[in-house]
Amino acid sequence: MALVQASSKDRRILKLALAAIVSLVTLEARAADDGATADEIRALRAQLKRLEAKVNDQARKQKETQVQIHDVARRAPPAAAESMPSGVALGSLGGVAPTGLTAVESSIRGLPVAGAPSLYINGVSITPGGFLALEGLFRSRFVGADIGTPYQNIPYGNVRTGSANEFRLSARQSRASLLAKGDVNPTTHLAGYMELDFLGAAQTANSNESNSFTPRIRQIYATVDQEDFGAHLLAGQAWSLSTMYSKGLVPRQENIPLTIDAQYVVGFTWARQPGIRVVKDFDKTFWAGLSVETPQTTFGGFTTVGATAATLPSTLVFNQAPPGGSLFNSLNAVSLNHMPDIIGKVAWDPTFEGHNVHMEAFGLFRDFYSQVNNSNQDVAGGGFGGSILVSLLPKELEAQFSATTGRGIGRYGAGQLPDVTFNWNGTISPVQETMLLAGLTWHPTTDLDVYAYAGEETENASYSNTTTGSAVNAFGLGNPLFSNAGCSIPGSTVCNGNIHLIRQITAGLWDKIYQGSFGQLRAGLQYSYTQKYSFQGIGGGAKADDSMFFGSLRYYPF
Repeated sequence: MALVQASSKDRRILKLALAAIVSLVTLEARAADDGATADEIRALRAQLKRLEAKVNDQARKQKETQVQIHDVARRAPPAAAESMPSGVALGSLGGVAPTGLTAVESSIRGLPVAGAPSLYINGVSITPGGFLALEGLFRSRFVGADIGTPYQNIPYGNVRTGSANEFRLSARQSRASLLAKGDVNPTTHLAGYMELDFLGAAQTANSNESNSFTPRIRQIYATVDQEDFGAHLLAGQAWSLSTMYSKGLVPRQENIPLTIDAQYVVGFTWARQPGIRVVKDFDKTFWAGLSVETPQTTFGGFTTVGATAATLPSTLVFNQAPPGGSLFNSLNAVSLNHMPDIIGKVAWDPTFEGHNVHMEAFGLFRDFYSQVNNSNQDVAGGGFGGSILVSLLPKELEAQFSATTGRGIGRYGAGQLPDVTFNWNGTISPVQETMLLAGLTWHPTTDLDVYAYAGEETENASYSNTTTGSAVNAFGLGNPLFSNAGCSIPGSTVCNGNIHLIRQITAGLWDKIYQGSFGQLRAGLQYSYTQKYSFQGIGGGAKADDSMFFGSLRYYPF
């Protein structure tokens, strides 16, 4: 802390004190020489004491001013490592505040953003985020789900409970987050982010009395940003690099649908999973990233019934229930995987005549693994996709479109269709799938956001047949020899119903009821209509639909 310079008043007091000292010394010398009076000396000494008191008082005030300046400096968020305060202080989170759709999504998701209240401990900022929510839902068909809808489980007509409605209230989407950031130097930044909700369900969890559900890890990761090289590293559990972004390719700028439904929208490509990624930006306009993410495989269509009972080889092993003590639930099987999912993505953020645009394209490589007849089977899969987000009316209207297609990509879609099925001999057959999503977001006022999305996910059939004498054995997904004859008959078990297509339209709004010193209060409404179609089989195809209404009241303390 630099010393505060003396004011002109201070300098005058010092000059007077010096003059008094000189006069006193002169009088004492004269007293010794020519008998100057003692009264004159006493008067000068009294004047000197008064001046000395003024100097001491001014020095005290200067010290108080220095303490106040030091306290203010400690509370202000530092811009670089060399100005980091020591100890504990309060301030606002530094950085660049999000704009446009990124700002709207950050607000609704309760993300810590620049300007948010933060606690500084030895220069490291700690910023809380999240919201407390009470949400309600009504479904025209009983699915048996909380605030996130398993679209693939919307019942066909043969399921008796499918003719019943479903109403629930839930607080489990309430969310808590924490962002810790520190600047090693003006160009090197370290950060850690944690985000939790309460939508996890242990094997024994139930709603009987205590709502015995467990907190769920949404995201936990660390990042390193090297601004002078435009290099960014992320390690931990986060939104997959396959997820659409609203700007750049850095975390907490993902373009997540604004829905209340925690499963988002059919056609939305996403995952949240552990991985490590590196991203390079070129002047914050062009971005390129590569990630290695944890694998998992979903299966479908292998429990087959055709003209005769058709069974896969008894030696087939494709998933396994972990033994006790493995830190996995021993009742939930996990797939056999020996290679990570690998994703590469590029993005571009140009501006055309005042309209911001975000474009991206990605490729996904996957590997599927199983054992049959004591031999390991290894089959490759993957796909590619792209998206565009355009500000049609700056700060008022955004439009977006995304598409993903490939073989074995079902787990990356909100509809959760299967990645793979099996051939008659037990070998894996990745399923071809295409996901499409379009959306509009309108901000008629600063307090109101309105959105609409339409999406679909379509899978192609993948099947094989064998014959035993005159009988035909049917295998795979979407085999036309599968029977759907009972899919519309309540209570019937003759309904294969392999899903060919799920499509959805949804619309909703978020209204900011309050924003001030005590946080934010938002209310949301959403309606969605979803249809599910099976492949054609014996007796034709099956169809199911569901109309759903959602409401949300969220308080954002931070």
